Amino acid sequence: MHDNKQLTVLVVDPNPGIRANLQNMLNQSGISRVEYAVNAGTAVRQLARKGYDVILCEYDLGSGAGGKSDEGQDGQQLLEDLRHHKLIPPWAIFIMLTSEAAHDKVIGAAELQPTEYILKPFTADALNQRIQRALARRAAMLPAWQQIAQGNPAAAIRTCIDAAAGQPRYAVEFARLRAELHASLKEHQQAEGVYRQLIAARPLGWARLGLGRALFAQGRIDEAVALLEQLVRDNPRLMAAYDLLARCHEARGAHAQAQKTLEDAVGISPHMVRRLRKLGEVALETGDVAAAEKSFKQVVTRSRHSEFRNPEDHVNLVKALVRKGDPQSAAGVIRDLERSLRGTPELDACMAISNALLHEAGGDRAGAVADLRSAVTAVRAGSALSPGMKVGLTRSLLEHRMDEEASEVMLAALGEHASGQEGAVTAQQAMNVFVKAGRPDLADGMGKQLRAQAQILLGVADEKRNMGDVRGAVQTLLEALNMAPGNLAVMIAVVGGILRQIMEMGWDHPLAGLSAEQLEHIRALDPGHPRLQALDEEFLAAKRKYGIAS
Repeated sequence: MHDNKQLTVLVVDPNPGIRANLQNMLNQSGISRVEYAVNAGTAVRQLARKGYDVILCEYDLGSGAGGKSDEGQDGQQLLEDLRHHKLIPPWAIFIMLTSEAAHDKVIGAAELQPTEYILKPFTADALNQRIQRALARRAAMLPAWQQIAQGNPAAAIRTCIDAAAGQPRYAVEFARLRAELHASLKEHQQAEGVYRQLIAARPLGWARLGLGRALFAQGRIDEAVALLEQLVRDNPRLMAAYDLLARCHEARGAHAQAQKTLEDAVGISPHMVRRLRKLGEVALETGDVAAAEKSFKQVVTRSRHSEFRNPEDHVNLVKALVRKGDPQSAAGVIRDLERSLRGTPELDACMAISNALLHEAGGDRAGAVADLRSAVTAVRAGSALSPGMKVGLTRSLLEHRMDEEASEVMLAALGEHASGQEGAVTAQQAMNVFVKAGRPDLADGMGKQLRAQAQILLGVADEKRNMGDVRGAVQTLLEALNMAPGNLAVMIAVVGGILRQIMEMGWDHPLAGLSAEQLEHIRALDPGHPRLQALDEEFLAAKRKYGIAS
């Protein structure tokens, strides 16, 4: 049994009586290093400053002494923020406390995979047993998690294989982590193999879901849809299966089916903010303005007390209301945006885009153009708009024949790809925006700009490499590759730069995978390229140096 004296615990609960009761239970188990947070916002700030071994979180964070259930986030929304913004590491123990009567809340808690969830009432012994069980699991998994944190997923995979044999009690969990690591390395066939082995032994819902993800990643959409449709019939509360099924429908262009799938999921588990946001986006795509309005209203309301509020949710709600023909309500949302999100880095751009939508709806084209110019100015100043919002702004600029501004904003959206930002835009996607807007001339012009910038970046990478900044050179080369993904000179330079970094600084699985991918592209475009054979040999030499199997 673990020595509880050194454990640190954060109790998140608004009720002082329950906090005192939990402290008493923890003290009975020998745990004395206990701190408190009275709501989700306080918990986020404390977790941003320091880590805790265990987080005990009440689900109903708004049901404190005042009894107002709408004050602040609930425990599920807090966990969603902590996971999404990486404020807690994989080995953090998060235990959700909820009542058995709160049926949909239990579903939500299970969906977000806390380490444990405990139904109330419970005893001190029961709480201690859950903590001890979580600690034993953490101790077993920690070596692999630490290797992941150190940026060595290949070593973590080997650790999982060895540990599963030595600790059969956790063999299934090690296999699950191994499959997830293969997927993170884009080794989707290997991930598929692990999931199929698990399913053959026992058709666990999460293993079937993992198989669905592996199939989706390989472009085997029809197979994934058949598997996921059966999965949600067999496991109607496995909410992530609905999300993936909706993505599959989107990939097939079946937006109405995607919307219906997300609506089914929200009907079962209505508390997941990111799912509500996605439902709103899909509803806008299908033209279901009423559903989009409903979803974005819920997102704005549920996010109101989050430390990570996103002003773009207000923009999307304005868009839905304008399309509905309700400019008065849209204006109210804009006022709320200005009042409640003052000081956020996206505010100026989001205000300008929202006002442009309102002016456009009212027939004030000049006012819309002026607001769009303000939005572009905010982007130039570094406004933290998402790539998707920048694409939407680009479309609006094209509609108003603001060609130079549209190209500028799209280039800004492309700049986020190398940093790995969520929803990042590729060069091909950028071109498609201009083509679909009936402006292939602008697509050609942007292509020339991107190729010219890629050539400049090759020179910058050379300078960094000559100065000994090998990692910096590779990052610059990756930016060039994003701008000119089919350019032979860029692909050759990328592979050479990556292999140099690997040989000098150690094996990097994702970069090695990218090198292999680029070598195949080069081979397809020019099998007789004079550099190809040498790069193949360098790649094999790097594998031999680090004992990597072919």
